[in-house]
Amino acid sequence: MRTPARRRFMSALAGIAAVPLLPVRVALAQADPFAPLVQQITGGAPVKGGRVTIDTPRLADNGHSVPLKVSVQSPMTAADHVRSITLLSEKNPRPVVATFHLGPQSGRAAVATRVRLNGTQRLLAVAQLSDGSFWSGSAEVEVTESACLDAS
Repeated sequence: MRTPARRRFMSALAGIAAVPLLPVRVALAQADPFAPLVQQITGGAPVKGGRVTIDTPRLADNGHSVPLKVSVQSPMTAADHVRSITLLSEKNPRPVVATFHLGPQSGRAAVATRVRLNGTQRLLAVAQLSDGSFWSGSAEVEVTESACLDAS
């Protein structure tokens, strides 16, 4: 005979038995690997997401020479321009890949280069504007052949 109390008991028992089968997700706050570097670059000022675009291939066959272009939405006038763009790499031995200094005479807030990447990783570009604000953008790059390997 099935009674409501027995049904509740069986449901609870089934629920307890199923708990070990469920994937346990522990919400561990992982520290952003860029946080200390961004803190150094900005002096603790807040960084807003947006206005900065990293244009790079999603898949790079060779990490020794990965093309990329970083652009910032800015009119590049004397009153409103980009002062610097710092490019950071998540997994390179030297995470500060490059710093580009710009001004209103640059004409465009864009730089293009090739970089070495030590495996699949995220790139972050932080731009400082003339008003003292900081903006950022990021891109993921999958690298099939790594560069920048440690000598050890």
